[in-house]
Amino acid sequence: MKNQEIKFRDNLDSYSVFIGSNTLNILPHQIKKLCPKTKKIALIIDKKIPNKFKKILKRKLKNYNVFVFSFSSNEKMKTLKTVDSYLKKLLSKNFNRSDLVIGVGGGITGDVVSFVASIYKRGINFINIPTTLLAQVDSAIGGKTGVNSSYGKNLIGSFYQPKLVLADTNFLNSLPKKEMVCGYAEILKHGIIKDKKFFNWLKDNSKRILLRKKNELAYAIKKSCLIKMHFVNQDVNEKGLRMVLNFGHTFAHAIEVKNNYSKKITHGEAVLSGIILATRLSVIKKICKFKTLQEIKKIYLDNNLGYTYKKFSNVRSITNLIPYLKSDKKNNDDKINFIFLKSIGKTTKPDKFKISVENLKKISKFIAQF
Repeated sequence: MKNQEIKFRDNLDSYSVFIGSNTLNILPHQIKKLCPKTKKIALIIDKKIPNKFKKILKRKLKNYNVFVFSFSSNEKMKTLKTVDSYLKKLLSKNFNRSDLVIGVGGGITGDVVSFVASIYKRGINFINIPTTLLAQVDSAIGGKTGVNSSYGKNLIGSFYQPKLVLADTNFLNSLPKKEMVCGYAEILKHGIIKDKKFFNWLKDNSKRILLRKKNELAYAIKKSCLIKMHFVNQDVNEKGLRMVLNFGHTFAHAIEVKNNYSKKITHGEAVLSGIILATRLSVIKKICKFKTLQEIKKIYLDNNLGYTYKKFSNVRSITNLIPYLKSDKKNNDDKINFIFLKSIGKTTKPDKFKISVENLKKISKFIAQF
C-alpha cells in the first residue's frame, strides 16, 4: 500500500503526516530534509512497543548520536514530575535546539514528549511517531501537548507543532482489540461532527476497521486526519471552533477523572460513552432528533460497543459525573460548556449552550432514561 501524505498548514507552521505501512522507511530522508543541523536524537519510546520496531528505528537512525529513553505509558505518568525528569535527561546530554526529540508511542506518549519538546530551551525539533490507532487519528494531529492535574485531564500544556508525523499502520497489528476500539471512538466522532457521508461509510465498514483491514483502516485514518485538520487549521490555539472536536469529551474526561484514569476504562471507551450522553442531552434540549440518537446507537450495537453506554442508564451514574464536569477546560464561567449535536455532520458552536450544575442535576433522570 502506497504511503499517503496529508499536509498541515496554518499561518505559522506546516508539516506532513504520512499514513501507510512501512512509513518508517522515509524517516532518515525526512530528518535530513527537515532537521539538517541535527546531531543528537532523543528517542523517547513507550516500553510496550515491540522490540522489532525499536531495532528498526535504531537502524534507521544509525548516522546520529541516539539516546534511547523509555516511557511508561499511562495517565498517571502524565505529570509535571515526569516532564521534569525528561528535561533533566536532555540537559544532562547537552541537547541544543537544532537537535531532535522523537516520540514513539500512543497518545499519552505523544502528549508528554511533545510538551517536553515545546518547553525545552523554548522549543526543540520534534517528530511524532504515533503507534496506536487513537494517536494516529487524533492526538498526533493539531499540536496540543500537555499533562494532567489532580483537578482534571490535560489542564497543563502548550500548543506545539511537530516537524513530521509518521503514522505507520504496521504498529497497529500488535494492538489488543481494546486499543483498536479506543481509536475507533475518535474516528466515529469525526464522522458524527463533520461528515455524514463518512458516517454512512462507517456503518458498512466499522467491522473491517476493527479487524485491521489495511485499505479500510488507511482510509479511515486519512479521513479522520483531514476532518481534524479542518478544525485545527481554523483555530490552532483552541479559542473557538476547534472545541467542536471535543464533542462527547466533556462527559468522557469526567468519566476518566472520576475513575482515577483506571485501566478498566480506556479514553476511547469513555469517549464512546460521552458521545451517547452528549447526544441524549442534545435530544432532551430539542436540538437533535431522537432518530439521530438511534442511528448512532445502531453502529454501537452492530459492533458490540453498547457496553460503553449501558452503565450510564441510571440517575446516580449521571449525577456522580457532575462534580468532574465543572473542571472541563472548555468552561469559562460557572456553567458547563457543552457541544451539542444537531444532526449527523452538524454540531452547535462552542459557547452557544451552557448548563448550570443545578439544571444538569434536575435533568439527570431524563439523560439516564434513554
